[in-house]
Amino acid sequence: MKLRIEFFLARFVLFTLRRSPRRLALSLGAFYARLLDLAVPRLRRTAFRNLELAGFPAPRHKPIADGVFSSIGRVIALFARFPDLNRKNISDWIRYEGFEHFERARARGKGVLFATAHLGNWELSAFAHALLAEPLNIVVRPLDNPFIDSLVERRRTLSGNRLIDKTDAARSILRALRKGEAVGVLIDQNSSESEGVFVGFFGIKACANLAFARIAAHSGAAVVPGFALWDPQLARYTLRFFPEIEITGDSSSDTQRLQTILENVIRQYPDQWLWIHRRWKTRPSGEAPLY
Repeated sequence: MKLRIEFFLARFVLFTLRRSPRRLALSLGAFYARLLDLAVPRLRRTAFRNLELAGFPAPRHKPIADGVFSSIGRVIALFARFPDLNRKNISDWIRYEGFEHFERARARGKGVLFATAHLGNWELSAFAHALLAEPLNIVVRPLDNPFIDSLVERRRTLSGNRLIDKTDAARSILRALRKGEAVGVLIDQNSSESEGVFVGFFGIKACANLAFARIAAHSGAAVVPGFALWDPQLARYTLRFFPEIEITGDSSSDTQRLQTILENVIRQYPDQWLWIHRRWKTRPSGEAPLY
């Protein structure tokens, strides 16, 4: 019953956002995100703790956290409108910058690994790329609620994208890369010590998964960082691709390089990253927990 109630609430939220005019939808998305903020106070507490750990001064904590929930509201509002987005109207919401980096990477013929994160609008970036360029494969973790998971999966694939289950991803990723396809992977989440390596991230050791760097080295695929970042002046997103990253084959140093690039972009757009995730949860052996 709890799962079904959550599902109907999710459908109600998506329905109201989809049927609202653009400006109202964005405001309504911000309102729903604010309700989430109030209903689950531990999310804001986590954000404040993360910002403290990352060295942001206390006066900036609240404005950044407020921005995070506003960003979540935009993600939800755009996700609700996926059924109505197509090649003719997608540019109303997002534009490219640095597309030449993807073109050069694709021309190598060994596939492209997009290194992305919960920064800006990660859902829209993949959806829009399929409409503006070509479909890609996206690595996802199934949601805990199977009814909502099915709903989300259907919307994610409306533009032609293919989903790869994170629980058994390596083989499927390599298969897609051998075909010369692109694969999008979120690289900003906490990893277990058995699957990751500790790297510097905002001056603190963070456990990052090694699989991305290992797959890149094994496949020879080009690695291109990319993020859909909100531009308040344009009132739309910019899907920004960065220059290809050299993969040396040293998984630890390659992973550190990726995390450093991610950190630099987050510092430019701190209110668009998901600070509510306990990024520094895994600690080196013997070290006290940070949360």
